[in-house]
Amino acid sequence: MMVAEYNRKIILEDGQEYYGYAFGDDADRVCEIVFNTSMAGYQEILSDPSYTDQAVVMTYPLIGNYGMADDDYETLTPSMGALIVRDYNDQPSNFRSAATLSQVMRKYQIPGIYGIDTRKLTRSIRDLGSRGVLLTSPETPLKKGLDILKSRCLPTDGVSRVSRGDIHVSHSDRERYHVVAIDCGIKQGIVRQLNQRGCKVTMVPWNTPAKVVEDLRPDGIFISNGPGDPTHVPDTAAAVKALAGRYPMFGICLGHQIIALAYGAETYKLKFGHRGGNHPVKNLETGTIEITSQNHSYAVDMDSLKGTELVCTHINLLDNTVEGMKCVRDRVFSVQYHPESAPGPQDSAYLFNCFINLMEEGKHA
Repeated sequence: MMVAEYNRKIILEDGQEYYGYAFGDDADRVCEIVFNTSMAGYQEILSDPSYTDQAVVMTYPLIGNYGMADDDYETLTPSMGALIVRDYNDQPSNFRSAATLSQVMRKYQIPGIYGIDTRKLTRSIRDLGSRGVLLTSPETPLKKGLDILKSRCLPTDGVSRVSRGDIHVSHSDRERYHVVAIDCGIKQGIVRQLNQRGCKVTMVPWNTPAKVVEDLRPDGIFISNGPGDPTHVPDTAAAVKALAGRYPMFGICLGHQIIALAYGAETYKLKFGHRGGNHPVKNLETGTIEITSQNHSYAVDMDSLKGTELVCTHINLLDNTVEGMKCVRDRVFSVQYHPESAPGPQDSAYLFNCFINLMEEGKHA
C-alpha cells in the first residue's frame, strides 16, 4: 500500500510495485533490472559503460557514504539506466570526495530510488530473472505503467553510444608495447593496467575495420567490455575474425563473447547475469580458484566451443558457465570476468602479464 510521503516507485513488468524516495535525476525511466552483489565500488559501477540502459539494484545496503572522487570514474560520461538502493547517504565522509552520488546522477540524468526492500527485490530477480522496470511517480497507475513496459523496445545500440567516436591514445611512462584496443565501452581501469605495464594504448571505435587496425601497427589487440548482446556488434566480430592469428589478442567480458562469435561459437542470455566482486572461477589449467569481479548478461555456450579452435580455460563454480577461452595457435585468449576490478579482487591481474608475454614473444618471433 502506498504511504503518503513516498515520492518515487518502481513497477516491474510482472506487476510488482515498490515504493521509496527519489535521489539523482527525477525523470521517469524504463530499464532492464539487474542486481550487483559488490560491497564497495558504487562509483565504478555507476560509471561502468556495461551498465548502459540497466537499473542496478545494490544488494549492499548503504550507498553514497564516501561520495564521488574525481579519479575513480571508469568513464567520463556515465550511462547507467538507474540506481536502486536500500539506504542512501547524502552526507559523505571522505577527503577525496568532490561531489555526492546524487549530484553526479543528476548531472548525467540517472534517476535513483532508495528506501525499498532490496533483499526482497533481489530474490525476485534471482527467481524470475532480469526484466523490464519503470521508475516513476507513485501517482502513476499500475495499468499505465504496465502498458509503458509492454510497449518498450529493447535498445540494440548500446555499444555505439558508449564507444568513442574517434581514435584516442593513452600513453605510458615507459612505452615498450603498442596495444590497439577496440573500444566497445572500455573501462579506464583496463587502460590503466595496460599503461602500468608499459603499453601505449590506442583506442579505436567499435566498428573500426581490420585494415585500419593493421595500419596502426600494433603489437597486440585488445577487445573491451561493453553493454548488451554481442550479436548486435557483428562489425566488431568480423574485424576480430580478420585479425585473429596475426597479432596476440586479449578480450574481456563483451570482448570475450565477441571473440567466441568470431571463431564460430555461440552466446546466450543468462537468467539474471553475473554482477559483483565475489564470483568463484576455476582455472582449468592450474586448478587455482580465483575470486572474480563480474558484470554481464550473456555467456558463451560451452557446447558450441566443440566445433571451433577455442578451448575452455576457466569455468564459473556457481553455474559451470564458460569464464575463459584460448586458441594457442592464434595467440588469442579471453575471460568473461574483470581482472582489472577496482576496487575488487586482484586474483586475476596476472592475465595482463600473460598478454604482455605474448607480445614480447611476438617481438622476438
